[in-house]
Amino acid sequence: MDLTVFPPLNAGLNATSGLLIVLGLILIKQRAWTAHAITMCFALLTSTLFLISYLYYHAHHGVTVFGHHGWIRLIYFAILISHTILATIVPPLAMMSLYQALRSNFQKHSRIARITFPIWLYVSVTGVVIYWMLYRI
Repeated sequence: MDLTVFPPLNAGLNATSGLLIVLGLILIKQRAWTAHAITMCFALLTSTLFLISYLYYHAHHGVTVFGHHGWIRLIYFAILISHTILATIVPPLAMMSLYQALRSNFQKHSRIARITFPIWLYVSVTGVVIYWMLYRI
């Protein structure tokens, strides 16, 4: 299999997830509960597909080295480190939020989602930024 398809695919899945969670926020503010629930399920699906694709790619490709030097290298690693740390907490936060929603405990769901949303959005956006820095500059 041609592994070169994975980096843009992964960036696309990250971007899609980010757009879906923003749409989910807009929908919940409009009190469109069913549309919000469907949108967030698709956001979770795209994030899950990203994780599967990312793990497959790196299991077969290995580490990708950032080849630039100077100030851009410092920026890249600052983004990468914060992205990586926060990416480890998105799945448990998303699962806790989903669990509370499925139990119809919307007060707890809302409290967890207020924490989950900005972290998940940051991880989605910085995933695309990391792709751009690795493959487009």
